[in-house]
Amino acid sequence: MEIIVNDLRIMYRERNEALRQVTRAHHDALLRLARAAELRDDDTGVHIFRIGYLAEAIALLLGEGAEFSRMLRSAAPMHDIGKIGIPDDVLKKRGPLTAAERVIMNRHPEIGADILGRSSIPLFVLAAEVALCHHERWNGLGYPRGLKGEEIPISARIVAVADFFDALAMDRCYRSAFAPEVALGMLQAESGQAFDPRVVEIFTRHFEELLALRQRINAAPPTHDELLGSH
Repeated sequence: MEIIVNDLRIMYRERNEALRQVTRAHHDALLRLARAAELRDDDTGVHIFRIGYLAEAIALLLGEGAEFSRMLRSAAPMHDIGKIGIPDDVLKKRGPLTAAERVIMNRHPEIGADILGRSSIPLFVLAAEVALCHHERWNGLGYPRGLKGEEIPISARIVAVADFFDALAMDRCYRSAFAPEVALGMLQAESGQAFDPRVVEIFTRHFEELLALRQRINAAPPTHDELLGSH
């Protein structure tokens, strides 16, 4: 009997290790795809790193659990992976998009969710949720499903705030960065419209420490392996 128990322990240990390796390989491939998508719109590619760490910090400040917050740090960088499917003439257009171009651009959440949602592993389920919902708006006027208020998953509400602020505070191909304080004011102006007021309030209250975190990541971006972490 003891031999059977020991054999089962070995089998379960080997199975769990195999699952960990498969999950890590899957995450590695998707993260590389997300970085490729981001590099089409950001020459440094550091934006997605900042989004992950900012999202984790905001989640913790909101009182979300450490495990969820850590997983959100890994999931959030994949939020715009669907942009890999958007043509450059739309993605990089300097002027306003036409109605037809806006329809094309607005497909990227569903493209991303489709790429990420082909797994039952919790990390990728969360990443698909974020990808699909991070352009929903608190007032119900977002896309792709027109979710309103707390219908929007908290993961996506957090990432939407982190993404909006960070995108404003960085150089883009079509404009220069806004000063952090200006970007914060623009974020606050959208509280209760685009964004969950509670998330904006937490971001505002802890603005200095979140800005310091962002600056630390700029000074020393995490490596690819650090982003993968452990699964």
